[in-house]
Amino acid sequence: MAEYLGELVLSNDVKVFVAQTAGGALVDVMRCGSKQSREAALKALNQISSHEASAKILIQAGILPPLVKDLFTVGINQLPMRLKEVSATVLANIVASGACFNSIPLDQGQHTLVSEDIVHNLLQLISNTGPATECKLLQVLVGLTSSSTTVLNIVSAIKSSGAIVSLIQFIETPQRDIRMASIKLLHNISPYMAQELSDALQGTAGQISCLIRVISENNGITEEQAAAIGLLAELPERDFGLTGRILAEDAFPMIISKIRKIRHGGIRGGRFVSPYLEGLVRVLFKITFLLENETGIIVLAQQHNLAELFIDLLQTNGIDKVQMLSAMALRNLSQQSKYLTQVPPELPEPTLCSSVFICFSKQLVVTGLCRVHHGHCSIKTSFCLLEGKAVEKLIACMDHENEKVVEASLTALCTLLDDGVDIEQGVLVLCEAEGIKPILDVLLENRTDVLLQQAVWAVERILRTEELAYEISRDQSVGSALVEAFRHGDYQTRQIAERALMHVDRLPNFSAVFTKVGV
Repeated sequence: MAEYLGELVLSNDVKVFVAQTAGGALVDVMRCGSKQSREAALKALNQISSHEASAKILIQAGILPPLVKDLFTVGINQLPMRLKEVSATVLANIVASGACFNSIPLDQGQHTLVSEDIVHNLLQLISNTGPATECKLLQVLVGLTSSSTTVLNIVSAIKSSGAIVSLIQFIETPQRDIRMASIKLLHNISPYMAQELSDALQGTAGQISCLIRVISENNGITEEQAAAIGLLAELPERDFGLTGRILAEDAFPMIISKIRKIRHGGIRGGRFVSPYLEGLVRVLFKITFLLENETGIIVLAQQHNLAELFIDLLQTNGIDKVQMLSAMALRNLSQQSKYLTQVPPELPEPTLCSSVFICFSKQLVVTGLCRVHHGHCSIKTSFCLLEGKAVEKLIACMDHENEKVVEASLTALCTLLDDGVDIEQGVLVLCEAEGIKPILDVLLENRTDVLLQQAVWAVERILRTEELAYEISRDQSVGSALVEAFRHGDYQTRQIAERALMHVDRLPNFSAVFTKVGV
């Protein structure tokens, strides 16, 4: 009967029925039957366990202890390798059910499937078995690392066993299903082992190249591609060695091209398009940290009009991470504008002729200069935010529900008020774009400490413009917010808040408050 069940094609409803009526008996046969009967039971259980609901019934029937025992047993009593492959497949099916495996005991010693010893045994078995079994065991770990309740146990076991190097080697395997399982596993653990993974990928040849080949495939957007770019995206953004390796693979032009195609409908969407796009943007964002030290990065950014691309990505509704990273990238790019603007040569001193012939002197006046950077600017060559309606789009993001998007947008706008630029003109640019009120709103809302620090810094710069200082001083709530920032902010915020209050001549009015807090 078990052999017959293993050969039948069952619907999901029938799988549930068989699990309810015969699951316990099949588990008993697997536990203590002859090799022939255990093989038949395993094949039947393989079919039944492929449905989530029936898999959970089999867990209740006690399938896990004998299943794990069969996988780990060596010597005379061990199962043939072909049956270990079936056992691994059943275990992968069971794990995919999403049950709470950290509370299901495997033996009297209260080991569970995510106990360190058990995971160590799984990792060792992966490295000492055939490709088919490797793939299924990797899928077991993919399932366990997909759950927030068990991922930390697996990460801890991987760290303690030093298995990370052997796991990343599967990226280069010719078997597509093994490669995909390994990439998904590494993606799942990357938020918890980012630096270890980065070091391991840079320490061995070939893995980064393989990941980039997967990402660059032109067969739609697959789960494997989303996992591969997600893995690279999770690695430390300021790991310049890693970014350099990706740069050496000439990956960034491909990434830029993929982003543009997605934005303009050149690549068909699907359920993986959002994580794929987010991963591409996260990896591209990494190179903006190299702008200060790498002339080649600036040339790359100019050639591909990177600033314009990130301005476009600000409007990616529904993917907050993309909007946040785009604003942060624009901040990094905009910080270079004051160095990249083409400053015109100094005008010669007026001569007697030019004073007599006024028309000659007028010819010496240089027009078309950037108000903020006092040079010839463009969005492509100097990444100036005054071009491409970047200021307006960043201000629009200040109304976002996600505070991280607001924070990133505000830091980008603050580059127009930074040292080394014309701050007064930067304030006027914000004023003309109706950006002053959103910044004051951030100050008044006091959503997070980081936003408060940024808003106080920006408001102090804005209040240096006398007309605006007069207008803003009439709003009692702004003064109160600055006083609160002075009272409760960190040392730097308190200093800036004090200077802001001086600009609006409110300091004497709050002298009692300052005395109270020890100033």
